[in-house]
Amino acid sequence: MNPEVVTIGLGYIGLPTSALIASHGTKVLGIDINQKIVDTINQGKIHIVEPDLDEIVSKVVSNGFFKASTKPTSADVYLIVVPTPFKGNHEPDISFVEAATKGIIPLLKKGDLYIIESTSPIGTTDKMQKLILAARPELEGTIHIAYCPERVLPGNVMHELVENDRVIGGVDKASTQKAISFYRKYVNGELHGTNARTAEMCKLVENSSRDVQIAFANELSLICDKADINVWELINLANKHPRVNILQPGCGVGGHCIAVDPYFIVSDYPMESKIIGTAREVNNYKSFWCAEKIQNEKLQFELKNGRKPKTALLGLAFKPNIDDLRESPAKYIAQKVLQNSNNEEHFIVEPNIKSHSVYKLTDYKEAINKADIVVFLVAHKEFLNLDIPDEKIFLDLC
Repeated sequence: MNPEVVTIGLGYIGLPTSALIASHGTKVLGIDINQKIVDTINQGKIHIVEPDLDEIVSKVVSNGFFKASTKPTSADVYLIVVPTPFKGNHEPDISFVEAATKGIIPLLKKGDLYIIESTSPIGTTDKMQKLILAARPELEGTIHIAYCPERVLPGNVMHELVENDRVIGGVDKASTQKAISFYRKYVNGELHGTNARTAEMCKLVENSSRDVQIAFANELSLICDKADINVWELINLANKHPRVNILQPGCGVGGHCIAVDPYFIVSDYPMESKIIGTAREVNNYKSFWCAEKIQNEKLQFELKNGRKPKTALLGLAFKPNIDDLRESPAKYIAQKVLQNSNNEEHFIVEPNIKSHSVYKLTDYKEAINKADIVVFLVAHKEFLNLDIPDEKIFLDLC
């Protein structure tokens, strides 16, 4: 295959993005360091749970427009869609972006377009430009470099990749326009041009704003628990005000966006990001609080019944109807509950994954049937409208 586009990273964003581009008749080579993932994709299969993605991947692989590999080859466009994890005390680690960039530097040629989609600290695109030009100074002024963060909701990725607006920031105006022309082939949403630093900050601000709003709802749930007030009824009534829109509380915040991106701002601007930093603390504490609430229910059950309870924990993913456990508050809660266990029996339920390296998974119907305490942590479709017997203790924490 002589690809027009090389995507580096075939995870929850890289794979759908590759499939979308290939579905338009563009030849795409997807790169991943995991040979198992590469082999799975080349069989026309997928390694993640995402509606409609399996059919699209099967089609574009079979018709020759999409192939996976562990090594990149020459192309016209390079998309960097790799993870940006933490190091130290929630400090962003761009080493994967650097490694992906170094891997394609020898392949770059005049007229190529290089785009980072990975969530990145402010200034990352400029750093990668310097990295590229330090190794290939003859490319200065001849290649285009830009940043374009994804804005998708897991579980609806294929639709949102096409319909959502995109913010596109180049290191110069020519790069911005080149990137806009590229995305216009595949995106129906409006394309908003800016500079790279603003585009990087825009992604971080979007998710930090949502984190702050969720923190308000979660903090309210803590207050209402002490005040003996139904927080869901309260929020419903407060939202009757025409200018109030309080979100619903949950067991915390997870995923590789809202639970992560605020730290990219706090790390670089600690003195200026007080509200953003506090929101992270509130949302992290809510997960700890939920684990403590479950533990208290277990102790009360034992005091009342003279035996240890059996507890069902329903859901491990960070949001409903997906298999993504990254930064999941439900997974953290399950971990804390098991750590505090004193030989009690627990049933861990996650219908979107077949097995887990740490937790033994149980079918949700079996878990509910056997448990004394049933805890909802994630509102998966399988758990909606369940009839929980009155004799069981039921905690809805999602």
